[in-house]
Amino acid sequence: MLQKPGKKIRVLIVDDSSFMRMAIRGVLSRDPDIEVVGAAVDGAEGVSRAALLKPDVITMDVEMPRMDGISAVRQIMATAPTRVIMVSTLTNQGAQATFEALDAGAVDYVPKNLSDSPGVQEQFRDELLKKVKEVANTSFNRKFSGSPATPPQADLPIERVRPLQHIRKAGYLGIGASTGGPVAVQEVLAALPANFPIPVVVVIHMPKAFTAPYAERLNAKCKLQVKEAADGDMLKPGQVLLAPGGGHMTLARHGAGITVKISPPSAYPRHFYIPSVDLMMSSLAEAASGSMMGVILTGMGNDGMKGMQMVKSKGGATIVQDEVTCTVYGMPRACVEGGVADEVLPLSQIGTAIALISAG
Repeated sequence: MLQKPGKKIRVLIVDDSSFMRMAIRGVLSRDPDIEVVGAAVDGAEGVSRAALLKPDVITMDVEMPRMDGISAVRQIMATAPTRVIMVSTLTNQGAQATFEALDAGAVDYVPKNLSDSPGVQEQFRDELLKKVKEVANTSFNRKFSGSPATPPQADLPIERVRPLQHIRKAGYLGIGASTGGPVAVQEVLAALPANFPIPVVVVIHMPKAFTAPYAERLNAKCKLQVKEAADGDMLKPGQVLLAPGGGHMTLARHGAGITVKISPPSAYPRHFYIPSVDLMMSSLAEAASGSMMGVILTGMGNDGMKGMQMVKSKGGATIVQDEVTCTVYGMPRACVEGGVADEVLPLSQIGTAIALISAG
């Protein structure tokens, strides 16, 4: 359900640290559109308060006594499904726990950085406010463990702009996502067979500390080899390269192949989202001479739309996730409204469509 205009966003804070509870309350309470309705000191109290207070959004710590954040998310989704944003430490362990929480039903996360740097604190404040408002004002369509699966494919509308049989075989695959992306990308890649014949490049808006653990997680759960991309990597059939956080990834023709270039944000100052889906898609379309497929999954904003324009202008195929199965229907919506989507599909059908196009 969408937030009603003029209604304050009601937030419950769950964290065992009194300092973090105060810090999060201080950030949220200053915004006139947000009301902090309560706080809990551990996951067990968070579950009971969520049922009692019925907040619009919950901020959830990961590691807490009595009941951790992942267990709390599972219970909340089983008893009183609510939008949950994880507040996660910027460590490998924090990243892995965050991905478990997303699998359990959390919709997004905010990296917790305890640095005293004013710049870092400001970034945390801005991101927390943005994500609370972002998830509160989007339909809560998140699929979570223990919930019904995506509705049967026959019951889901499919918008077909250019029939698959008229799309030429693709030699490369580029995937972009943001909010809800870690779970969506995992589902798509898990559907691809071990003999998938083309290289795959993935960009998700994710901090640097999270991309390597996420690549490891995908590698363990998918039939394809997945690794965090490094400068100079060559695209290989059946291999998935994940753009590292904290910079931009572009692709360039190198002899008979295509190589990865990793650049700092300062190299592309006009691109707000880091890593940029637009940069990856546009450069891959150019390097592949259009022999590629662009896929945009759930996410806030419009990053990827210009890249998909480039894919289409070069003759490549474009697929976007439909609104019903998106956590946030922002990036896909931009592609649909921009007229750059050949197919608008439920998440459960995207892997099959990719395999079909790659087979020719």
